[in-house]
Amino acid sequence: MKIFLSILCLSWLFTASLVAQSQIPHWEQQGTATQLIINNEPKLLLAGELGNSSASSPQDIERIFPKLQRMGLNTVLVPAYWDLIEPQEGKFNFSLIDKAIEQARKNELKIIFLWFGAWKNSMSCYAPMWFKNNYKKYPRTRTETGKPLEIASPFSENVFQADSKAFVKLMQHIAQIDSTEHTVIMIQVENEIGMLENARDYSEEANRLFNSKLPDKLTTYLQKNKKQLHPWLYDKWQQAGGKIKGTWQEVFGKDIYTDEIFMAWYYASYVERMIQCGRKVYKLPMYVNAAMNSRGRKPGEYPAAGPLAHLIDIWHCAAPSIDLLAPDLYDKGFTDWTAQYKLHNNPLFIPEIRLEANDGVRAFYVFGEHDAIGFSPFSIEDTPESSNYPLIQSYRKLKELMPIITRYQGKGVMKGLLFDQNNKERILTWGETNLICRHFFTLPWDARATDGSIWPEGGGIIIRMSEDEYLIAGSGIVVEFKSSDEIDNKVEKKQLGEDGFVATGGTQNVKEKWNGGSRIGIGSVDEVNINADGTLQYIRRLNGDQDHQGRHARIGVDEFSILHVRLYTYK
Repeated sequence: MKIFLSILCLSWLFTASLVAQSQIPHWEQQGTATQLIINNEPKLLLAGELGNSSASSPQDIERIFPKLQRMGLNTVLVPAYWDLIEPQEGKFNFSLIDKAIEQARKNELKIIFLWFGAWKNSMSCYAPMWFKNNYKKYPRTRTETGKPLEIASPFSENVFQADSKAFVKLMQHIAQIDSTEHTVIMIQVENEIGMLENARDYSEEANRLFNSKLPDKLTTYLQKNKKQLHPWLYDKWQQAGGKIKGTWQEVFGKDIYTDEIFMAWYYASYVERMIQCGRKVYKLPMYVNAAMNSRGRKPGEYPAAGPLAHLIDIWHCAAPSIDLLAPDLYDKGFTDWTAQYKLHNNPLFIPEIRLEANDGVRAFYVFGEHDAIGFSPFSIEDTPESSNYPLIQSYRKLKELMPIITRYQGKGVMKGLLFDQNNKERILTWGETNLICRHFFTLPWDARATDGSIWPEGGGIIIRMSEDEYLIAGSGIVVEFKSSDEIDNKVEKKQLGEDGFVATGGTQNVKEKWNGGSRIGIGSVDEVNINADGTLQYIRRLNGDQDHQGRHARIGVDEFSILHVRLYTYK
């Protein structure tokens, strides 16, 4: 009997262990999309990142987290400060980590901890004083003139051992207090790694490695993945002669971009070792973030060698354990930047973006266009606490939409829209159905469209649920539906007045020539809510003035809505 009970207990423990392991946040593939699975369900991260110093006191954490819950976030990105965790070498204090997890649970939030370890925005400002003072044991990088920088050397084993020891202690602590509840869902390793002033380190060890042969691992990768390399890296390699063997300059050419490639290899190699150490104690998803190479700056003027899109192959080769490379976006050109990071081998997560009103529609865009994992404005605690603030409205609707979005991700039936004063229109085509999508202010019915006002961005998600059924969600968009026959007939577009009829002096006298074929009509436009199980809950029918007598579906710039549209065909 005792033997039977022992076997039963062992069996139960084994089963419980499997259940716990299965609930650890992890990745799954659905079509072309990568999904983050939390508590055995795919989740979109409606997130925000705290300001750099906003988690450095328990009082701030207790004050901020309830506000984030009221704003509708489901995830918060929280710094984990090495200098406060290990103020004395070998003595660890996790009270701030515990407080963040406690407050997250109270406010129904998940946490992504950001390891501010050896580097934060390139610099080693979050290293403890005992580390900073002992610069002989923990050396710094150097410029070409030999000047030491406040940037710890990735070539130093002592630097790595000190950094990784604290990181492992953090991971052990998280595993100890959170391995059953899974409040912590992901870890960012370091922060915006990169070299400043010069594109690479010029210390004695760095120079020795720079003048050595390329690592065999990298030459093998270049040969094996030649046809899939990032175009920038492939072109640079080929322009230098396409060699496989040689020093960094012999293979990639002699310029600062080769310096950057070299430095990226060793930064990535360092991070790979960090991740391997951390995952030995707790297997959470881990990623790295990048400061952008924007505004025409050269390597060293921006943080060179970080996990940038043009260096993705170097980072993937040196650090295959990294789950994704993530962009921090503070510059113009949002759609171009996001396209650089949504690649076949890199799912899109935006851990930082400048906090501003347009973030609401941008979140819709990345979830619809790029099957994004999450969206996270920086210094989120500074968001105005008003139910009408665009980001709060946006997250409220995205939370509703989550079961629908996650159902359709990666299946080729979902698109994102983002419009402004310069980019006003986009045409989507599915089969014989064409969707002419435009900014709401392309309609003349709002004075702000024509009075010189700067247009707020409009954007949203369109999901093709079936051949004649669409879900449209977002803010500030107008969608018309036309058959391919209508497009081929090139029906004259007429200028409308503010009443919705043809404007005086417009093109009303132009005679159309119809060559036959079918047209698409709008059968119904219903404003809906989404239930937790993904079913639609009817609110109201939008007809007459609300859909311009069946001509289009639209959502104004001051609201976020979800519309269910049914189409029909007639001749």
